Amino acid sequence: MKIERLITNICSDHLSQSRDFYVSLFDMEVGYDSDWFVNLLSKDKRFEIGIIQRTHEIVPADYQANPQGFYLTFTVEDVDKLHQVILEKGFPLLEGPHDTFYGQRRMLVKDPDGTLVDISSPIKGFSFSS
Repeated sequence: MKIERLITNICSDHLSQSRDFYVSLFDMEVGYDSDWFVNLLSKDKRFEIGIIQRTHEIVPADYQANPQGFYLTFTVEDVDKLHQVILEKGFPLLEGPHDTFYGQRRMLVKDPDGTLVDISSPIKGFSFSS
């Protein structure tokens, strides 16, 4: 079956703060904003995130807990530039930018609802050596 659309929905206790977190870091636009659900879209409409009130009736009770066992990864042009924005906004930084063995410059931040967010940039000129 062909995938028409893929949306990651984040269960939230802080809809407006989560909306502002993703909009300010990833230049997303608000497609829909209510008291129970927010839809965010990249400017080119290729990427989407939903933020839903954690205790809303359409979220099964077993899935209303804090997120565990997954994280979101955003690949951006310049992780160091975004690091400055994170510091200015006071978002919780878990790991500052550092080079990885697999060719990414990476940092970890936590969104207002506790979701782990991996922000990475390819290291220019990197190639795996055998």
